[in-house]
Formats: sequence, structure tokens, C-alpha cells
Amino acid sequence: MTPARRTVKKSETFSYGHATLTLADCLEWLADRAPLSVQAVVTDPPYGLVEYSPQEQAKLRAGRGGVWRIPPSFDGHNRSPLPRFTTLTAEDLRRLEQFFARWASSLMRVLVPGAHIVVASNPLVSHILARPLAEAGFERRGEIIRLVTTLRGGDRPKNAHQEFSDVTVMPRSMFEPWLLFRKPLEGRVQDNLRKWRTGALRRISRNQPFGDVIASHPTRPAERALAPHPSLKPQTFMRQIVRAVLPFGEGVVLDPFAGAGSMLAAANALGYASIGVEYDPHYFEIARAAIPALSRLTSRGTPIADEASLFPRDGESPSASPIRREDSCENRLFALAPDRPR
Repeated sequence: MTPARRTVKKSETFSYGHATLTLADCLEWLADRAPLSVQAVVTDPPYGLVEYSPQEQAKLRAGRGGVWRIPPSFDGHNRSPLPRFTTLTAEDLRRLEQFFARWASSLMRVLVPGAHIVVASNPLVSHILARPLAEAGFERRGEIIRLVTTLRGGDRPKNAHQEFSDVTVMPRSMFEPWLLFRKPLEGRVQDNLRKWRTGALRRISRNQPFGDVIASHPTRPAERALAPHPSLKPQTFMRQIVRAVLPFGEGVVLDPFAGAGSMLAAANALGYASIGVEYDPHYFEIARAAIPALSRLTSRGTPIADEASLFPRDGESPSASPIRREDSCENRLFALAPDRPR
């Protein structure tokens, strides 16, 4: 049985700190957005569209799987569902590419020159997403690799695992590609930085550039409890990605597939302005509670005692907010991440 959903007006919005979440279709929202009004995009889209259809979401919420793989529990822990991308038909893939072609074209109009797009993907379908972005005129700038081991792949043949015990059908997934694109510059990089405040990525520090490999981990149960979404990414990772896309910390970061609001929470923790668009009323309601809770997570995974310290006071410049200081920012970004050279 499909879970009951309350009817929510498309114009419904929720704001917290520097974040605004809107319940809407992202293509319709982009069509209404003013041109040249967004400075970056960080998003984790529905890779196959099928897995976020009402029918498949109903199966997922009922624990029945469908296109979603419900992994067995391990060591007493329930594992997160994974979409079965290998089940996508040729028609599914064709519709997926058509959708992202419309999406990429809509983004081109609203982004300023030099704006970066960072999009979560999967090795099986990343080409389906990359091609429409390139054909829309965005420049491919590489990939950001999230190093994380999941339960995807590594399986023996179904119903023949004993007969073929020494083989693996697909490699065990140990990374997640995030595609990196940029809207063409207006002039040179320095010209674009001066005029539009975009076109480059923010360094981690004066001596350390932003890198394209980030050690990560599966999202921890405590975060999933705050934001129960099947594709939730950890704040330790999201804050690094989001921080990088605004070279001066100025402008608006957009997530057109907001889900439980993890990108908006990461932007809030950094003092960045952000906008999220979510189509599903169920996830919109989850994000209402999740954005404040995830925003308040400290580098130790515990909530900030003083919520006011997240946001500048009236009349205070963003750079004066304590969260924007480099030492505070770096502590929040990396203290929860796996050990890494500093």
C-alpha cells in the first residue's frame, strides 16, 4: 500500500538560516528563475528516475525493494538500500538522458559565467549524465572521487554462488564519481573572478589546493536517523564539496534534487546561501527537520549548543561569522573524516 501523503502546495517553502527549500518540479522552478542568478550547483540526482517514481518509492518505504536492493543486515546493523542500476532498460536510459538534456539546458540560463556544477554519479550511468551537460555547452573539468566502500558489487552469481565461489560478477564498489563541469568563462579566469566571483575552486588553505580525491565513509547511523533518505551523503564530505564551489564564499549554491537537504545543511554550516528544490512531499517534510539538525552537527558529530553561532547577526557581515574563520572551517570539514595528511 502506498504511504499516505499530505497534499502540499507547489509554492510551499521552508527557510532555515541561509537555506531555502522549495517544494517544486526542478525544471519548472528553473524556468521561473531569473537568468544569471546562481553561482554553483551541488546535487545528487536520481540516477535512473525509475527508483524515485511513486511506485518504486512506495516499495522502498514498505521494505519490499523493487528496483531498490535491500541489503541484508550485517553484524546487527541494517544496511542502506541501493538502487539496482543494472535493471535499467534501454528505454529507461533513453528517458534519463532526455531528462538531463532538458535539465542541463535550463541550468545554462540561470548560472553565471564560471559557475561550477558538481553532480554525484555512479560508474554505470555517469556517461548518461555527462553527455547532456557537455552538449548543453558546459566544460568538463574532471571528476571528484569520493573514496568509500559500499555493498554494491562484489557478489557471486545469483543462485549459483556455491558453484562459482571464486568469481565476482562485478567489482566491489570502492569509489563514487562526482562529475565536475563549469559554465564557460567570460574572458580569462581572473576577469571572471573579478566580475562574477566564480570560475575557480576555493583552496583548502593557502598551501593546499582543493583536490579531486576525498577519503570518505558511508553515512553514519546517527546522521541517517536525522535525515532518513536512501542516498544521504555524510556532512564531512558534503561540506568539503560545497565549500570549494564558491571561491570567495559569495553567491548562492543550488541543489535542484534536494532530497533530505544535506547540501543545504552543509552550506548553512559554512555560512553559504543555498537553495534546494525537492519534488517529493515526503522528502520535503524530512528535510524540514533534517536541515536544522544536520546544520548543527559539529566536527565531533554532536549538535552545536548555541544555534545563533551558525549565522551572522543582523548587520554583521558573513565574514564576521565564527563559522567562516579558516581555523573553525577546517576543523568542521575534516575532524570527522578518516585520517589524512594535513
